Amino acid sequence: RKPRQTVIDPFTHYLRERVSTFPGLTGSRLFREIRERGYAGGYTAVIDFLREIRPAPPSSFEVRFETPPGAQAQVDFAQFQVVFTDEPTAPRIVWLFSLVLGYSRLIWARFVLHQDLATLLRCHVAAFEALGGVPHEVLYDRMKAVVTGEARSGGIVYNRALIDLARHFGFHPKACRPYRAKTKGKVERPFRYIREDFFLARSFSNLEDLNRQLQHWLSTVANPRVHATTRRVVTEAFAEEKPFLRPLPLAPFRSVLRLERRISREGMISVGGNFYSVPDATRRRVVEVHTLADEIRIFEEGELIAAHPVLEGRHQRRVAPGHRKSLPTGHRRGSDASPVSRTGDVVAQRSLEFYDAVARHLARETRA
Repeated sequence: RKPRQTVIDPFTHYLRERVSTFPGLTGSRLFREIRERGYAGGYTAVIDFLREIRPAPPSSFEVRFETPPGAQAQVDFAQFQVVFTDEPTAPRIVWLFSLVLGYSRLIWARFVLHQDLATLLRCHVAAFEALGGVPHEVLYDRMKAVVTGEARSGGIVYNRALIDLARHFGFHPKACRPYRAKTKGKVERPFRYIREDFFLARSFSNLEDLNRQLQHWLSTVANPRVHATTRRVVTEAFAEEKPFLRPLPLAPFRSVLRLERRISREGMISVGGNFYSVPDATRRRVVEVHTLADEIRIFEEGELIAAHPVLEGRHQRRVAPGHRKSLPTGHRRGSDASPVSRTGDVVAQRSLEFYDAVARHLARETRA
């Protein structure tokens, strides 16, 4: 007797191919994919079939850390490699900044090209503004942008700019102890979740498209879901948690990293691998640069001469409106070369027969 066909049978070939090509894809992602292809069955049938075709991951006992609403967020970076369709021959390393609220498990995330201090500060500001409040404590791994060392007493020395950020927003920074990564499980599990449920088996044209798709996935899939641990809808739990967050400060964050930079012959300075213009009238060759979370300010002898929004990525250039005067063709800043001809110069015009005669005369002299 031929076995009766089940509702999932028409989709088993597709599921086998997807799991074979992308073993890390989550069951919920695959369930959404086959539902778009006409699957009318339940989620449990999909999970049961996936258990048959791939082994269960080894389990280990972990201590579960729970926090009251508004008490804690966990922050970290994770590395991803991506090939953008706009640059198909150049694999790129990008970093995912993630902030997860401990009580509700709400995720705020953004892909960036650096994991330096300026990017860390900028992502904090954007995350707090998106959440509409600030957790009382933020837990970190011992990344270089956060921890600069240890005091003789054994205490942690935090980056001064991070302390300025914490004072401004009113949170307490806390670095987890070495070799105790599991205390940060709320972030490290979402990194795996984002990689397997969002990142795998997708294409992205550029960084902007990657973040656009990420934000759509966060708002339609990740944050409206029922969390596997809390068994609650994440956005509903966040609605309970939000009143316990600290209010945002009225003034913008203006902590400054001070640098000195030499002006190039093109009238540009380099900060973080990107290039920013100074006005043509700048006299000094070395200027002071103040790097804020979202702005680059350039000073000459204490006077502000230029301000630029921070550029993402590397090898980007920005020339501010008004920084370049209308110069004759061929002139460059710092160059003493004169234009080939000035307005008003007169060049004599002669017939082609004249130049032919000159050429014949030169040819006779050469043979002689």
